[in-house]
This record gives sequence, structure tokens and C-alpha cells, in this order.
Amino acid sequence: MPQIIVLPHVELCPEGTILQVETGTSICDALLANHIDIEHACDQVCACTTCHVIVREGFQTLNDIEENEEDLLDKAWGLEPYSRLSCQALVQQTDLVVEIPKYSINMAKEGHR
Repeated sequence: MPQIIVLPHVELCPEGTILQVETGTSICDALLANHIDIEHACDQVCACTTCHVIVREGFQTLNDIEENEEDLLDKAWGLEPYSRLSCQALVQQTDLVVEIPKYSINMAKEGHR
């Protein structure tokens, strides 16, 4: 069973953690199931960027990124070459190292339209 190593995040996972994950699970679902309350304002339908993560190891083993996700990622805070929306990134057989960015952009929460 693959693992997701979550790097420390000041608010969501201060000490970091290691999660055992079923193949085919989204990174977002894995985090939420383990009480790491990553934002997911659109209910995981690939309509926002609040669940943005940076995959530090194992990026190439994830499912292919689709055009809609690529377009949304352009709007994410702290975008890096190995960024994904955690609601769209499905764990395969390889372990991952994931970083949750310090900030996220949530237009609804911040009062923007």
C-alpha cells in the first residue's frame, strides 16, 4: 500500500505525518480522511484552487493532468512545476511526498466574486 508523506504545515499538520493510502485515492480524500483539513471549497469538482499541493516526490507517478486542472493551477498561490490540485491527483503504487502551501486563494471565503 502506498504512503503519502505529508510535510509539516503550521496550521494543518504541524509535525507532518505519514498516511497509508489505497491506490486510486485522491490526495485530497486521503488528507481529509486523516483529519488534515485542507481547504476544498468546490467540493472536489476541479472548480477552484484551494486544495493545491506541491508533490515533492512521486509526481510523475500520478494520473495525467487534464486541461481544466492545468488552467486552474495557473491561478493557484505559490504555483511550482510539481503543483497539482489534490482533488484531481490520484495515488498510484508509488509513495508520495506532499507539501501543502502556506496559503491558498479562496475567492468565496475572501469575499471576491
